[in-house]
Amino acid sequence: MTRLPFALNHMAAPGLPLDRFFALAKALGIGSVEIRNDLAGTAILDGTPAAEVKAAAQAQGLTIISINALQRFNEWNDIRASGARDLIAYAHDCGARALVLVPVNDGSGRADGERQANLRTALKALRPMLAQAGIIGLVEPLGFSVCSLSSKREAAEAIGELGFTDTFRLVHDTFHHHLAGEPELFPDLTGLVHISGVSDTAVTVADMRDPHRVLVDASDRLDNCGQIRALRDAGYSGPLSFEPFAPDVHALNDPAAALKASMAFIEAGV
Repeated sequence: MTRLPFALNHMAAPGLPLDRFFALAKALGIGSVEIRNDLAGTAILDGTPAAEVKAAAQAQGLTIISINALQRFNEWNDIRASGARDLIAYAHDCGARALVLVPVNDGSGRADGERQANLRTALKALRPMLAQAGIIGLVEPLGFSVCSLSSKREAAEAIGELGFTDTFRLVHDTFHHHLAGEPELFPDLTGLVHISGVSDTAVTVADMRDPHRVLVDASDRLDNCGQIRALRDAGYSGPLSFEPFAPDVHALNDPAAALKASMAFIEAGV
């Protein structure tokens, strides 16, 4: 096993069917994985029963740490409630420990007062659903300027004020943390870290988007190693999950070699 508690998000190799993705994680010495509900041709979208996903993970000795994700979670309505119930049930039945919660990211719901109220409405509605299933809600603020929840402080304040720390945690995404420009780390409330790097020297921070997110190496502009070191020094000991979105990463013929190299670089730097 690796020295750091790495995990693997299916976005690291989205072209692999679930069984091969699980095998990749095991081959890398990684014991934790995140599955997704936005990848065509594989579980969850292809209708694979949760029990099959659970059995496949158990066969490789893997822990499913999350399903990624309930989108637009802070725009609470009947459609969101239905989607949440389905995903929470699937998470429970496949053995996943958490559900990632992604906020509205289209420029709407950003007004001061409105966004805080929307967040609290969603947290209040989700809490009994998550608690009954024994699933943690992982709130993931996004650093994009158009996002309705870009501040981890706002998320932490809402969770704390509502007394919901037993049900909700934050996702520290190294990409979004850098974009948000918010220095606080909230290690005690962090339940998951997503890691990806940006090596393109031409793109400005304001223009960084998901396709720029590559595996972390020596050209990383986001200081992943520094972020991870600071989180761990502050007491975070949870998973560090690879989540690159760049098409050239997804097209790799040998993702294992690239991931192994990135793991080694991060371990040396942390």
